[in-house]
Amino acid sequence: MAHINITLNTEILQGLFSKSGRDDAFAKLLEEILNQVLQAQATEQLQAEPYERNGERQGYRNGFREREITTRVGSLTLAVPRLRNGSFSTELFERYQRSEQALVLAMMEMVVQGVSTRKVSAITEELCGKSFSKSTVSALCEALDPVVEAFRNRPLHKHYPFVIVDALYSKIREDGRVRSKGVLIATGVNEDGYREVLGFNIDDSESEQSWGDFFTSLKERGLEDVDLVVSDNHKGLVKAIHKQFINASWQRCQTHFSRNVSDKTPNKLKAEINERLQRLYNADDKAHAKQLLEQLVEDYAEKAPQAVNSIEEAFEDITAVIALPAKYRKRLRTTNSIERMNEEIRRRERVIRIFPNVDSAVRLIGAMLIEQHEKWTSSHKYFEMDEYYQFAKEEKSSNQSSSQQSQPSKHSIESVA
Repeated sequence: MAHINITLNTEILQGLFSKSGRDDAFAKLLEEILNQVLQAQATEQLQAEPYERNGERQGYRNGFREREITTRVGSLTLAVPRLRNGSFSTELFERYQRSEQALVLAMMEMVVQGVSTRKVSAITEELCGKSFSKSTVSALCEALDPVVEAFRNRPLHKHYPFVIVDALYSKIREDGRVRSKGVLIATGVNEDGYREVLGFNIDDSESEQSWGDFFTSLKERGLEDVDLVVSDNHKGLVKAIHKQFINASWQRCQTHFSRNVSDKTPNKLKAEINERLQRLYNADDKAHAKQLLEQLVEDYAEKAPQAVNSIEEAFEDITAVIALPAKYRKRLRTTNSIERMNEEIRRRERVIRIFPNVDSAVRLIGAMLIEQHEKWTSSHKYFEMDEYYQFAKEEKSSNQSSSQQSQPSKHSIESVA
């Protein structure tokens, strides 16, 4: 990879420290950095600096072409190198703008189908030019759709002991009507400790059948030996989890459960019972959790019977994560990690309001999930997994030993006979 030395002029640096011109300075800073990255990539492909003479040179520069890109800090003008004996290639635009491309495409489709608002029409004209047609939309889709489809169907080669699933609902125009459809999403932590977006699907509802089909598709792609599944308490989802992941534990999201308990608790006791519930969540082990449950029942069975009954009934499900080593519990006891990702999807979705068709929803949501996946897999580990696999190995050995001890020996069987 080429070594990049970034140089900045004093005008940009002064602007970064000025309140009035800070936004413009950030745009100029990003523009300067990206242009220097493009220059470094050209040097890497040609194996030579500008005007450098050497025996390894692969070609010659032939000027530049300007390209406008729209980013969150403003519009940038990039000088893309042109090569005399070939074409310059860079993944910069595709990787940086994938979700933006999907967002623009969704708005363009709305305009083409005549269902857009004046605001959406103005945005697409600003981003895409004063005119565009169905053929323009189709051409852009051809570049993005295969990327999303390949991501949705990629093989899952690694082991994913922890899987977190959730759903959100989006409004999609279908057969001339606006329908609410479920977006089913699964994320996981792989054997190396990195989070991944495992897959997503758009279906009519969150039924057991819908979730079951989604889980089946994940298993067909290679998902197996799941140890823990985290989700909310949607009936269809829970039934599908128990049916599809027979040997896995199910952790009910403690955040969702706490809200449910709060709804069933008298106002004057909400703070007290929530504090008791948090202590139960943070118990050292299962025996300690059971002790805290007994104390809670004793203190509040008569004062808040509905809340106490809910806690008793859900106890095993909300404390499943306590069986794991302590360092893994906090992040696996809720669906908060996937909820934050859903919020980002919602933020983009608010621009669209109603997707023009299912393909458009798949494209935009898929592009965003790809970017989140890439961010997770290229950043810090979510967990160090050595301790977990040592724990799992000891647990398996202990279970095998217990199983052998519970079986009568051949000698005892013959004695009974």
